[in-house]
Amino acid sequence: MQKWKTILKRVMRVLARMPVLILLILTFVVGYSFSSAVSRNRAPISVDANADRDANDIEQIWTCSMHPQIQLPDPGKCPICGMDLVLADESPKHASNKGKTKKQPLYACSMFCLPPQPNPGKCKICGMDMVEVDVESGADDESSVQRSLKLSPTAQSLAEIQTQPVAREFVNAEIRMVGKIDYDETRLGYITAWVPGRLERLYVDYTGIPVKKGDHMAYLYSPELATAQTELLQALERSGGSTGQGSLVNKRAADWVEDIRDKFRLWGLTDEQIAEIEARGTASDYMTIYAPMGGIVIHKTAVEGMYVETGSRIYTIADLSRVWIQLDAYESDLQWLRYGQEIEFDTEAYPGETFTGRIAFIDPILDARTRTVKLRVNVENPDGRLKPEMFVRAIVHSKVAEGGRVVDAELAGKWISPMHPEIIKDEPGMCDVCGMPLVRAESLGFVSVETGDAVAPLVIPASAPLITGKRALVYLAVPNEPGRFEGREVTLGPRAGDHYIVLEHLREGEQVVVNGNFKIDSAMQIIAKPSMMNPSGGGQPPTHQHGDTPPPDSAETTLPPPRAAVSGTVETVPSPAAFVNQLEPVFLAYLQLQRALSRDALDDAIVAAKQIDSAAEQVDMGLLVGTAHNAWMKEQEQFCSLTKQIATSSSIEDARFGFAMLSESMIVIAKRFGLPSTLHRFHCPMAFDGRGADWLQTKEKTENPFFGSAMFRCGSREETIAPSSRIDKDGGAHGQP
Repeated sequence: MQKWKTILKRVMRVLARMPVLILLILTFVVGYSFSSAVSRNRAPISVDANADRDANDIEQIWTCSMHPQIQLPDPGKCPICGMDLVLADESPKHASNKGKTKKQPLYACSMFCLPPQPNPGKCKICGMDMVEVDVESGADDESSVQRSLKLSPTAQSLAEIQTQPVAREFVNAEIRMVGKIDYDETRLGYITAWVPGRLERLYVDYTGIPVKKGDHMAYLYSPELATAQTELLQALERSGGSTGQGSLVNKRAADWVEDIRDKFRLWGLTDEQIAEIEARGTASDYMTIYAPMGGIVIHKTAVEGMYVETGSRIYTIADLSRVWIQLDAYESDLQWLRYGQEIEFDTEAYPGETFTGRIAFIDPILDARTRTVKLRVNVENPDGRLKPEMFVRAIVHSKVAEGGRVVDAELAGKWISPMHPEIIKDEPGMCDVCGMPLVRAESLGFVSVETGDAVAPLVIPASAPLITGKRALVYLAVPNEPGRFEGREVTLGPRAGDHYIVLEHLREGEQVVVNGNFKIDSAMQIIAKPSMMNPSGGGQPPTHQHGDTPPPDSAETTLPPPRAAVSGTVETVPSPAAFVNQLEPVFLAYLQLQRALSRDALDDAIVAAKQIDSAAEQVDMGLLVGTAHNAWMKEQEQFCSLTKQIATSSSIEDARFGFAMLSESMIVIAKRFGLPSTLHRFHCPMAFDGRGADWLQTKEKTENPFFGSAMFRCGSREETIAPSSRIDKDGGAHGQP
């Protein structure tokens, strides 16, 4: 034990004498630990110098945070949007690829089909909160491809958007048809030769003569007629001379006489003619043929002296007190037509006068050549004004109920003849014409509102749907979101007048766009969203994804196409220096407006717009004549209306909308009439959903008036407009008279 104490004392004495050595040991331990930590985080050093240089070159890639497909070796501006390029490692796309080991959450808009982004916030288009989506599936859910678009109040006014509620309503379908008047086939009669012979005389010797029943028509010679008369006289003689035990013979002779009389009746002889033969007591070879009915002689097929056989047609008579209307109905209109419906028609002969009838027959066979079906209408014609072969225009009014049934208060609950639609009764019974049993009108497809059998169909105005092929698309106002409209494919039934019957995918009370829907659809196509012609959309819409600040609502507004003169060549006019100098206050006020919008200052923009209007009123257009004078009046009228619109804007989005069109007019004025000082034309390709917009400013660095602080440097200088050498320094008026 004593030995160990001695050793410990010696060690302590040595250590007390070596403080510097201890300090060096501690320094070495700390330094070694730090260098090990650094070496663990440092990439291994390449032994190949060229390989090391190539690796550094690959890392120095400059890209656009909005268009990651742009990859350039040097810094600069994006060739698409004009934004400053950033290092690839700093762009959102590359930054999201660094952490491969940990799945990063992504956020997307539930309304618009935009690429997911790593940062939460609000959608750059609709302003809704972004929702987290699966990193594998992204934002390809069905809800993200809804057809939705938001328009500012100014854009809605310019597009003339109008909506109406989807409603249940009994609508009238008007079916128009054409046709002609024809004979009533049931009222045609033929006069024929019932015995062979020769026509000695025709009392009616031309067509078109009206005749009455019993009028004599022809005088016929027939040897067979004389033989039959002789036989009749002999039978009468036998029957008159037999008595007593010859009563049986007498009875047989009487029957023989009656048989001969029946034969005469079958030949067309009247009872008076038969009685005349019996009274005369002698046979004759001649007989008179009488008319069996009244009407108009429409055909004469024989002439005097002609020999005819039994059954040979001599005359055709038509009773025109009732006629038929033969109409052609398209197959698409058959669903609105029913047997027994009342129809109205007019003729060229009696303009302004309307006739009525009822549908008596619908042809079961379709004409394959004309794709029409024949309809027949029975029409009373007591005065004979309606003549066969007249051209008519007809119309049927069908009030449509749900299920395609026709509402008719006059027929519902009634009994109707299946052969003669003019026979309508309140109780069941027999037809007065043909004796057939009457049938209920409901069996023919008629219902009544009063009985409660009819249900109004769901309808929308005919101007609401956009129809292409088998698809029908409507735009609806989104509830509780003013200015937002969404597209929806619907299933439509037939068109009934000014309405379409809705079968599926719409509910009663929804607000459907009835005017301006084509403009909304055009805007959807511009931003590559699903539309009428492209149901699946056309790629990703142009969006801004710079930070968390959403762009202004001007990106939701559709402008008309830019004027070609903005970026093209403008026809110039000689302008006096005095006139160009008067334009200087106008351009100064315009530049104040541009500066105010680029700094999101609406109040200053309104003041500047009023100053433009005041400065324009001070310009003396009398300094210009001829074509120059007319050109100035046209441009002044346009930009003055735009400045008034900007001066009354309720939001900065509305002011920017008007400023875009005002800038186009100011650029044309600068190129056409000249400038007192140099200005630069800038272009932002992303403004207004990729439509793009131009403006003028004095500074060479971009000050974007359409996005303001959200994208202050977005855009590029496209052109410098210098003072024109065409200006007359002497101040004389120029222009072609």
